[in-house]
Amino acid sequence: MNKLFSLLLTIFLSFLLISCEKKNENKLKIAASSTPHAEILEQIAPLLQKKGVEMEILVVDDFHAPNRLLQEGEVDANYFQHLPFLQAQSQEFGYELEPLVSSHIEPMGLYSTKVKQLADLKKGAVIAVPTDPTNQARALLLLEKEKMISLNHQGINVGLNDIKESAYQFVEVDPPLAARLLDDVDLSAITANFALQASLSPLQDALALESEKSLFTNLIVVRKGCAKEPKLQQLKEALRDASTKKWMEEKYQGAILPVF
Repeated sequence: MNKLFSLLLTIFLSFLLISCEKKNENKLKIAASSTPHAEILEQIAPLLQKKGVEMEILVVDDFHAPNRLLQEGEVDANYFQHLPFLQAQSQEFGYELEPLVSSHIEPMGLYSTKVKQLADLKKGAVIAVPTDPTNQARALLLLEKEKMISLNHQGINVGLNDIKESAYQFVEVDPPLAARLLDDVDLSAITANFALQASLSPLQDALALESEKSLFTNLIVVRKGCAKEPKLQQLKEALRDASTKKWMEEKYQGAILPVF
């Protein structure tokens, strides 16, 4: 009896995970980072309104919240992350989520208020890198590309323990705090979204910047099995509209790179 109950409970929970909200089919609630994700969503809101879909944007700059909110059904989608981050969180927390559409790249940059060029950094200088594994890997790969460190191996799984050779000290900071703590360190690795929030220009202020070939493309993410829901397909179409791409290019002037 206990085995039967456990089986039925598992089936029921699995159904809850993959089922999509059929109520409020004309309402779409999305958790998004404030910059640039919420800004992009605000831009495409009129396109959705023409399709009869009203979008509510929940601005969340805590990287740990949006996937939980989506998994628990509090929102229909989220817009803040790249694929390696989604994969890492899904593995850690068991989330049943999947990409709906790819959007843009937010280049990781190296910023400083202490030096004008990377060559001016002195031995023992303090470099801030993100705490989350995927963005930390991005920072370390960029530092290696600039010949500031040497790593034991390549790939999106490298971390501080993989540094083979370096003349610098490293501190880990939460990504939203990286720009705010810029005056407290000698160099900081900051993604473009948080750089823009701090009124930093990735193209003008970064001492080094990720290329457009970055693997860390931002996504709109939904619960598994829900991607074909009409309002989500309309969201996908609005994001990939030619007018959206033109607006992103004019608004961000290369600091945010559309991938469609």
